[in-house]
Amino acid sequence: MSSLGKDFEPLLTKEAPPAVDRMGLTWLIAAAIATILLWQVPAGNYILYPFTILATWFHEMGHGLMALLLGGQFRKLEIFGNGSGVASYAMSLSLAPIGPALVAAAGPMGPPIAGAALILASRSFKLATLSLKILGVFLLVSTIIWVRSLFGIVAIPLLGLIILGIALKAPRWVQGFTVQFLGVQACVSTYHQLDYLFSYSAGPLGLSDTAQIQQRLLLPYWFWGGLMAVASLVILVQSLRLAYRSR
Repeated sequence: MSSLGKDFEPLLTKEAPPAVDRMGLTWLIAAAIATILLWQVPAGNYILYPFTILATWFHEMGHGLMALLLGGQFRKLEIFGNGSGVASYAMSLSLAPIGPALVAAAGPMGPPIAGAALILASRSFKLATLSLKILGVFLLVSTIIWVRSLFGIVAIPLLGLIILGIALKAPRWVQGFTVQFLGVQACVSTYHQLDYLFSYSAGPLGLSDTAQIQQRLLLPYWFWGGLMAVASLVILVQSLRLAYRSR
């Protein structure tokens, strides 16, 4: 085989070329910075729109799944075309004040935690493929069980099918990069909602998540917003550090 053929042999076998692994962290950090910059211009919101919807899904699923873990009910999930969402759940009064505070915090922390899991899964091509399949299937299943808004019923399974398509058809190195990219997008989405983290009101929806925590744990909402912003950054940095640690 010629030297040129040898250079492209990893691609033909659907394995990641060593150069991709070496440059991956740089490109992912660049993608995170570009994402934050794009949020500052009107056109950026359109470019990042699918990731905004996915981050909203992570956020609202965080609320609902935490309620379930604490013995409550996850009644429905609504996601709207403007990128907002609402998770309806019920909690036992016996868990107050810690239970409701944990459910409120699980929303903003849902995207960075899910993002870190995706980034760590990229250490292995097998895990990267599996994580994409799990994410795609869970998007579809959540639509059947919880999603009750018209926009969500269309958008969420569409995202699920796209992610499943990548998991089943794309080269393995593309799957690995996709997992990492989705993970970074989920983590940095926290900074897209900084105004929400540091707001007391959520508009017509009532109190923000941080205001709900304040009501139950006394410390001001801006304290909890700052804590979650710092925690999201730490989670992103640590997950990238572990993912790119010497193997």
